[in-house]
Parts: sequence; C-alpha cells; structure tokens
Amino acid sequence: MTAAASAAQGRPADAPTQQHRWLTRADNRERRRLASLRRLAIDIGRSEFRARYPGTRLGPVVAVIAAYEEERNLGAVLARMPERAADLGVTPLVVIDGGEDRTDQVAIDAGVATLVLPVNLGQGAALRIGYELAIEQGARFVVTLDADGQNDPAELGLLLEPLIDDRADFVIASRRLGVDHTTDRFRRLGVQLYAATLNWLLGTKLTDSSNGYRAFRTEVLADILPFLHQDQYQTAELVITAATRGWRLGEVPTVWHPRSSGASKKGGNLFFGAQYARVIVTTWLRVTLRRSAD
Repeated sequence: MTAAASAAQGRPADAPTQQHRWLTRADNRERRRLASLRRLAIDIGRSEFRARYPGTRLGPVVAVIAAYEEERNLGAVLARMPERAADLGVTPLVVIDGGEDRTDQVAIDAGVATLVLPVNLGQGAALRIGYELAIEQGARFVVTLDADGQNDPAELGLLLEPLIDDRADFVIASRRLGVDHTTDRFRRLGVQLYAATLNWLLGTKLTDSSNGYRAFRTEVLADILPFLHQDQYQTAELVITAATRGWRLGEVPTVWHPRSSGASKKGGNLFFGAQYARVIVTTWLRVTLRRSAD
C-alpha cells in the first residue's frame, strides 16, 4: 500500500498492518512507567535535599550510608563517624531509601546531610544517588558503609590509606583478613565462594568481595557509574565493572560486627546467595558482550 493510500484511509504510512502485527512485540508500558516513577522519586529526593541544604558543600571524603528502616541503629553509627580520617575532612551523607519508620528523622536530627527518597528503590539505587552527589560536589574520595552497625566508622582511615598512597583505586574491607565477630557459618562460606568465583573470572586475589565497606577515588565512580544497573546486591557489579575497566583493587583488614539490632534486609542465606550469583552472571555477561561489541 502506498503512503498516499494509507493517508487516505487515516492510517500513517509506517503503521503496522494486521498482517504483520502478529510479529510485533508488545509495547512495554509497564517498564517505562516504572522508570518514570523512579526518576520522579529521585527528582523529589534531590529537590528536597537542595531545599534543606542550600549552598551546602561536601568535604573531600564523603561517607555514603544508604539506610532503609534502620531507626534503631543509624544514630550510633553516625555518632562514631570521625570528623577527619587520614588527615582529610569527612562528610557523612545519608540516603534514606524510603521506609515507614523514623530513620530519616534520626539522620536529620544528627545534623548530617540527608537525602530522603519518598519510596524504596533499593540499596544499589540509593548508593548511586550518593555517588552522583559526591562527584557533583567535587569530593576526592567516597566511602560506603552500612547503617546497621556492622562496619566500624573508626576504621574509615584504614580504607583511605591505600588510595592516598596511590596503591589502589578501589579498596574493599575484608572481614577474612581482619576479625569476623558474626557466627553464621553459611554466610562465611558464601563469602569465600563468591570471592573465589570473582578471582577466577577477574584474575584478582580478593578475600572478601561482598563487603559493603568500601572506598573509592571519585574518578573510579565517575567512570563506572554509567555501567551500574543493580538496584540491590550491587557489590559484585561494582567489583566486576571496576576490575574490567582497569582500576586497581585493594583490600584492608577490618572488624565485622553483628547487626546492632533487627534483621538483615537482604533475605535469608539461600535467597541472598542466589541473588548474589545472579548479579555475578548478568554483570559478567554484560561486560563480555560490551567487549565483543568494542
């Protein structure tokens, strides 16, 4: 049918006919709608952050904490946060990942920079927002730590030392090189298994690839941010992406504490293990396909 004939019948020339509509993929409006809602939630959080802290400047070290319903634990973590580490000023930045309790008020009352998301987007998404803010503010280094008390803020300087001494670009805390005060043998086995898997894939020598206590040069984050997609269980994606893009990975021994209170939001051992394995597989496939395309 010609374009003129199509127009005469009130149908655009490129509109699918009934004949080939059988092969047309469904319009994935659900995915687009969720992406739009996600952008809206982030825009709301960023807008409120700017209004709450007009003209604020973050320090050379930004300690990013993604917090979801950690009202009983976050205050103690913030109270132990050092003002300086490795002779550099430290600015805590809490990203409240939605939730129904008063975690946001705990952070605001503590006087730290706090961005509040109106809905839960996942730890990975919340951390990406923290990375973006730190980069925009000109920070030199970013440290991430948990809101549940398992990481000791007093050890923050230990993670920064290899970066400052130019021995690494991305440093991970290791409970295996340090001290692990938890008693879950299955989690410990999982830590060893996934570190061995990533070492086999990447040619690294990590002992604890799944630790959320990490330090980065902001140049690393600026480079890998476009390739980060995981909204949860982000650690494996970070390690694989940074290593395959040529950044130097390092480890330091630290102390791993039990949660101060409450239960992990990451699910039981089997669920967490399966999700962590999924992230390894999907990230590695994505990296491999990107290399092939290049």
